[in-house]
Amino acid sequence: MSQLGQVVGILRKLYDEYCISTPKKLKLIDAYLVYVLLTGIIQFAYCLLVGTFPFNSFLSGFISTVGCFVLAASLRIQLNKANQSTFNVSPERAFADFVFAHIILHLVVVNFIG
Repeated sequence: MSQLGQVVGILRKLYDEYCISTPKKLKLIDAYLVYVLLTGIIQFAYCLLVGTFPFNSFLSGFISTVGCFVLAASLRIQLNKANQSTFNVSPERAFADFVFAHIILHLVVVNFIG
């Protein structure tokens, strides 16, 4: 029981530090990442339970969620102040790259559906 209490204490401290030290922009991106992750999990579970009859539809939807997750993670990394020395990119430029890459990703996904 004490190990469970230690784990809960560690997770609570991690959550408190996250709430205190993470800017609101990054929290918003994190919420989007959780949403996209849950969408991918639901799509995969649906594929396992129901099947993959229109396989192109499943594959394009799953590729879309994975691509959205990767692009959002890249945006989060570029906007993080701790990585400012590595990525010398303005927040506006990083967001413009994110939007442009999303447009290209979704054009490819729609083209793949057929």
